[in-house]
This record gives sequence, C-alpha cells and structure tokens, in this order.
Amino acid sequence: MPISGPYLVTGAAGFIGFRFIESCKIKGIPVISVDKLRNFTARPEHLGTDFGTIVDREELWSWLNQTNPPISTIIHLGACTNTTEMNEELLRRMNLEYSQKLWEYAATHRIPFVYASSAATYGDGSLGYDDKENLIAQLKPLNPYGESKRLFDLWALDQEHLSKAPPTWAGFKFFNVYGYGERHKNKMASVILHAYDQILSTGKVSLFKSHKDGIADGHQKRDFVSVEDTVQVLHMALERPILRGIFNLGTGQARTFLDLVHAVFKAMNRPAEIEFIDTPVELRSRYQYFTEAKMDRLRKEGCKIQFQSLEEGVSAYIKRLVAR
Repeated sequence: MPISGPYLVTGAAGFIGFRFIESCKIKGIPVISVDKLRNFTARPEHLGTDFGTIVDREELWSWLNQTNPPISTIIHLGACTNTTEMNEELLRRMNLEYSQKLWEYAATHRIPFVYASSAATYGDGSLGYDDKENLIAQLKPLNPYGESKRLFDLWALDQEHLSKAPPTWAGFKFFNVYGYGERHKNKMASVILHAYDQILSTGKVSLFKSHKDGIADGHQKRDFVSVEDTVQVLHMALERPILRGIFNLGTGQARTFLDLVHAVFKAMNRPAEIEFIDTPVELRSRYQYFTEAKMDRLRKEGCKIQFQSLEEGVSAYIKRLVAR
C-alpha cells in the first residue's frame, strides 16, 4: 500500500514504539512521534534516533486541531504497561479513554488504525489462547492492566458494530515481546535483560520457583517473541493491509524460562548457574504459568513471517547489548 503521509505513532519513545520508529526510518516512512517529551531524551538507547516530528502526548489533540497533518496511519502503542499497576483510574484514563479518543479521530478522519492489545487479556489461560473475537467477553484477566486492554478490545468491536470504525483497523495481542530498547521498563523488562545483567554482576541467574502442582521450577512457559518480528507484523498489517480484526501476536511456540536462560548463558559464552527463588506472594495469584499464541487467524490474513527461534532472538539481542 503506498504511503500517502506520515505514520502517527503513540508510545514512540517506549520499547516497541522506538523499534517501530527505527524500522520506519529504514523504510523511508516519515513519522510523527507521540509520547511524554522527557522520554525522548532520558533513555540512552535512543541516542542518535531520528523521531521525526515529536509531539507531547498531552498536547496531541490541540496539535492535531492546529496542524491537521496528512496522517496516513495511526499506530497506537502508547499505554501504561505495568502489569502490577493497581490504580484502575490511571489505567482507565491511559489505556481505555486515550485509546477511544484516538480510535474516534481515526474513524472521523478515515485513517487506518493499528493498536496494541495484550496476551494479559487471557488471564490464567483456562479458556485457552484462541483469538476468536466472540470469546473476548468471557476472558478474565489476572490484573487491572489486562482488563483495561480487554475493555478496549470489546469497545472497538462495539464501535465496528455501530459502523463507527476506521476504514481499516487491527489490534494485536502482544505476547512476551523481548529485544533491544526495553531497559527503561525496569522490572517490567524481559527476563532476558534481567538475566544478562545478573550474569554480568554475579555469574548466575535467579528464576521464580513454580508454586503450581505438576510444573517443575523453571518449566513455566511463555510465548517469547522478538521485537524485530513484532515490528515486521505491524508493517505487514499496514502494507497488505489487514482490513479488520483482533489477532494474537506471538510465535505460536511456548518455551520454558529454563530454555530462555540457557540461551542467554550460551549467547554470553558463560557456564549456566541458576538458582530458584520464591515468587513474591502478592504476584502468585496473578502469575501466568503458560502462554502460547494461537496464530491461525493471523496466518490466514497472509502473515508469512518466519519467526526467529528463541535461541536466534536471544543471540541477536545479546550481541546488540554487548555492542552498545
């Protein structure tokens, strides 16, 4: 699909947003980057990155009204992504209402719209990880963050039913995305980055014990997907384009945390030394022991991307960390 104007990217100074901006620059796509202004300058990983036109997230609406830019697509990646955040009012304002306002702008101005949902909407996985849209109302997220994402998914589907949708739109339930550019997420960063830091400082890695019968320590499984592959899918959705829908975005292959940590040790050429620690009591009821994206619907939309294996993705990530 030809690019008729700049992409407007929210959360542009965040993890996936930053990497998406990088990819747009490689493709020669102009961008309007929306985030808190301080986030563009406070993160060393962003050094040398051209964010195009920068707009403060709180000033976006007045800026749009004043400039009326010829936006070709809105990619909404901005959110409060802290899965331990318990302030439901904050999450409602940032993850639901802000998203609704962007959707309505896209619908009114007939702009394609792509947004980030989350695998956190699936809760403990007791209902599976099938992204059929008629199942969303039944899901029970384990935390307010996941619920805020689920509520927007439902709202988007309601808007479509009322013929109030953008001309094309797609939501993606991101699974465990990892890769370069996530250090600012601190405790919410991937286990890969935490493992890398621990190995550098102590030579060993601490993992949470399993507190679930039938699952051994370190055998908790997640669908780990590289940020490079994630960004590829976003571009695919825009370029085909995907006409509408909410889709899983993972590899479709769950791997254990032991697999992940062994891949980090191997990439760093260090002997593996792993200890298991108790999962904090306050996290145990909200802990996902298994996630795995069912990818059939996205594949049927024409997604032919061959996702990196965990070992390939971890190796590439560690190389960039070392180089930086």
